[in-house]
Amino acid sequence: MKIPVNKGNGKSEVDDRGPALDVDHELPAGEPGAPEASSGAAPAGSELQKVQTERDSLFDRLARQQAEFDNYRKRATREQQEFRQYAVSDALKQFLPVLDSFDRALAVASNDGGDEKLRSGVELVRKQMLDTLARLGVTPIEAEGSVFDPQFHEAIEMVDTPDAQDNHVISELQRGYRLKDRLLRPAMVRVARNPGK
Repeated sequence: MKIPVNKGNGKSEVDDRGPALDVDHELPAGEPGAPEASSGAAPAGSELQKVQTERDSLFDRLARQQAEFDNYRKRATREQQEFRQYAVSDALKQFLPVLDSFDRALAVASNDGGDEKLRSGVELVRKQMLDTLARLGVTPIEAEGSVFDPQFHEAIEMVDTPDAQDNHVISELQRGYRLKDRLLRPAMVRVARNPGK
């Protein structure tokens, strides 16, 4: 169809490009290869529903990721605090043989009836050492007379005796120690075997 076009110079020419298009009210062209809209096609509302569902899913994933990150951060903070609390455990283990030496020296001094001043001096140093370790959270494990507990005691020998209850510690060969709620060293003990009690 040929449409006359006024060029503004008083002359008119014929435009044979086809019908004039109303650009303001025209729908966008479909994608190449896309099926033409038909009466059986899904309405635009279902597309909106699909986008809203995807958005809700993404928000849910984001909330989960944030919660996981918060949990990770709290766990990392807790692990750092525990590390700081127990970082001294290796150094403290080095002090334990010193305490053992004090215990042996005191046992020999009391058996030999040695100099009382020496004994009181060694006892004072030992007490000072134990107080210092207690301030750091180190406590001795009381073993003698208690029920054998493999968590805190290491059995060196089982002794058949009618004088003690079965599975009770009858003597302590080396004292065990804890750092707060962790085991530094188990107590080395002799355990009674008495099926009759």
